[in-house]
Amino acid sequence: MVNKLGWIFGIVFVVVGIAGFIPGLTSNGMLLGLFEVDGLHNVIHLLSGLAALAAVYGMFPTRLYFQVFGVVYGLVTVLGFVQGDSVLGLIMVNMADNVLHLAIAVVALYAGFGMKEGNGMAMQGAM
Repeated sequence: MVNKLGWIFGIVFVVVGIAGFIPGLTSNGMLLGLFEVDGLHNVIHLLSGLAALAAVYGMFPTRLYFQVFGVVYGLVTVLGFVQGDSVLGLIMVNMADNVLHLAIAVVALYAGFGMKEGNGMAMQGAM
């Protein structure tokens, strides 16, 4: 199950990273008119997705990806809520970004630290 989630995270983050550079999907620094993005924010999305895909392909454990990713996104979430409109002055964020980052951090932390191997891993072998 952790690897399936890694695929989902990888594909979604790569698509979102690319979408952030596409005029029409992004205007005035707003992706889909809701999420604040900028060049660095888009690159971070791309790198996050590529790291997930690298983990799924066995370059390092997918569970480790989610552990590190969850902690980092948790910190990004806290900084976003505290600072309000940016994270360390590097990337611009708004409330929609902060709430989404929180949800992403919770899912990643659960996948990294709380999700049991169990039946999900047995199903993975059948794929």
